Amino acid sequence: MDRLIYTAMTGARHLLDQQATTANNLANATTTGFRAQLDSFRAVPVVSEGLPTRAFVVDNTVGSDFRQGVLQTTGRALDVAVRGDGWLAVQAADGSEAYTRNGSLKVSENGLLQTANGLTLVGENGPIAIPPDTDIAIASDGTISGINTQQTQPGPANILGRIKLVNPDTKGLVRGEDGLFRNQSGLTADPDVNVRLADGVLEGSNVNPIDSMVNMIQLARSFDTQMSLLKNAENNAAKATQILALN
Repeated sequence: MDRLIYTAMTGARHLLDQQATTANNLANATTTGFRAQLDSFRAVPVVSEGLPTRAFVVDNTVGSDFRQGVLQTTGRALDVAVRGDGWLAVQAADGSEAYTRNGSLKVSENGLLQTANGLTLVGENGPIAIPPDTDIAIASDGTISGINTQQTQPGPANILGRIKLVNPDTKGLVRGEDGLFRNQSGLTADPDVNVRLADGVLEGSNVNPIDSMVNMIQLARSFDTQMSLLKNAENNAAKATQILALN
């Protein structure tokens, strides 16, 4: 009977954790460049001095879904999307290099090219500074060029920098609490000249809202099943106690 308690108890607990993961994916169904998190269950035997006859259920985070999201045309010069595989390199809040697919960019008050949530883009020669009164264009290879809007006669475009585009092996990428991806080894990825950008386009989340909602319903029903099993174990224990009391 206690075998049932171990399995049902840990199963119910980790069903709640997986429900939270699914809810987080669903909440980010409209987040630019978001990658859905994937979970799975596995059984782990309880190791003790006796025989391994009991098992826990463990929620194992197997990684993220790296499939490309739907590309949405915006026409905005500072919106870019990575075509196919690849990442934009940004400077995280702790100063480390991290990677994102969110190509909604802006120019900060200090003239630095940043993502919409305030992360400075990493250029191949450091942060990319944008002079005042400058219209910029982003080429497919990440090169940033600008034209001074104060000139009476349009002049040639000046090269302001180049966005660091990388394509590390997704098997070695881990998602941080800030939602950014990093190399599990702690090393920074080298620039990849094969990564290409599309300008005036944003990549949407790869979360399927319908699948996520169906998954939430299935998880809720599975949780009810685990609670029913715990209730049955409690009833069996009560009946066993009554029989022992009669003896």
